[in-house]
Amino acid sequence: MTTEILIRDYYAAFNRGDWEAMLSLLTEDVAHDVNQGTRETGRDAFRTFLGRMERAYRECVEDLVVMTSSDGARAAAEFTIHGQYLTTDEGLPAARGQRYVLPVGAFFEFRDRRIARVTNYYNLADWLQQVGG
Repeated sequence: MTTEILIRDYYAAFNRGDWEAMLSLLTEDVAHDVNQGTRETGRDAFRTFLGRMERAYRECVEDLVVMTSSDGARAAAEFTIHGQYLTTDEGLPAARGQRYVLPVGAFFEFRDRRIARVTNYYNLADWLQQVGG
């Protein structure tokens, strides 16, 4: 499986809400850099993160562009996230079903044909403005 196909499969699983398929593409010790947050390590931590996201948000990745290094060890993805804020997430404004659209960048490292690092970036101030925070 090529790096680009792996990333496309990752986001296809995300759009289906198929967390187990997403998790199967990660190394056991995956490093996850949460946007403007801390690094979480391990597939179990990533599963917990997905559970929180599923409760508070409904999101879909659109306009996905994948760029890979020549050796396939790293990749970047750029896309637009279309979402709805369903349930108040801790430390964030109250959820009232607000909809939002954000450009997102993600960076990946690979090991043994799996994703070993996921780093996500989006403009939190833009999201806050869209949801009325």
